[in-house]
Amino acid sequence: MFVGPSPPHTPLVNRRNNHRPRTATVSSALPDLFLAAVSLLFLWPSPKPLLSLPPSRFSFPLTPRRRSTAMSRRSPPPCPPPQRFANPQSLSDWLEPRLPSDSFAAWGVKPGTKNRFANPQSLSDWLEPRLPSDSFAAWGVKPGTKNVHNLWLELSDGETSITDSTPPVRAVSVVTVRVIGKNGNILVEGRQELSDGSVRERFRPLSEKMKPDETPEEAVFRAVKEELGSIFSGEDDVLQRVKILPGSYSRRVEEKNSMSYPGLPARYALHSVDATVRGLPEEDFCTEEDECDGETVDDSEETRAAGRAVTVKRHHWKWVSPGSVRA
Repeated sequence: MFVGPSPPHTPLVNRRNNHRPRTATVSSALPDLFLAAVSLLFLWPSPKPLLSLPPSRFSFPLTPRRRSTAMSRRSPPPCPPPQRFANPQSLSDWLEPRLPSDSFAAWGVKPGTKNRFANPQSLSDWLEPRLPSDSFAAWGVKPGTKNVHNLWLELSDGETSITDSTPPVRAVSVVTVRVIGKNGNILVEGRQELSDGSVRERFRPLSEKMKPDETPEEAVFRAVKEELGSIFSGEDDVLQRVKILPGSYSRRVEEKNSMSYPGLPARYALHSVDATVRGLPEEDFCTEEDECDGETVDDSEETRAAGRAVTVKRHHWKWVSPGSVRA
């Protein structure tokens, strides 16, 4: 057998790369790296933010507006719903604790209100359906009472005002003078003799209704002159006899039924002072009423009413201990 020579030796090479040039090896690896990087992005989630805010439905300006001065102040509290009051008295009861006492007490008490009644008859017609019939019928009939002419004159002179209510309330300012004697006793009016012949028990210090725009001091001198002046010889000397004690003035409001006008409630603004009156008798005495307004002869409504009104003709006075005087 003939054996020929063996073929030349072929070196071992990588079969995967034996068809590619060497320069293509590096460039062919780039797509693989890109795909690997993309796959890592999907496989490894991105970190979440620390705070996630929901989308706002409102937009705000970048520069906030400044609040106006008026808006920055504290706004007043809302007004309460309107109150309903059955009558003037219920309104008065509601107002009294909510207002200053001195201011509220002056409502309807300050004199000078113009009389809205043309004559005593119109006042009587207005009062009759507003007062108890038995009480109103006693005016000027029951001993010690006054009549509708007296009340009409008080309204005309501005000494009294009256509320439009049922029943009406008579409001009046009164000055009370505690006349102090030498031994410390107080002068009181024991009783009055009236023009209709009746007698009215009083047992009260000297007192008088105040005139419109009259001060308490002026009312004191007028009261002494009208009710005590007849005991002195000369009128011009009366005012020189009166001395008001410093620091003695006081004021209070009192509500009660009127003795002069039965059935008619009254609200009194009482102005009180202590005084001395030089020359008074030391024993009990009486005086005549002194009307210092002057006499009139005209035929006016006021003159006719004054002629039919019940007036005080004589005052009876006596001295009592301070402890026995009514407050």
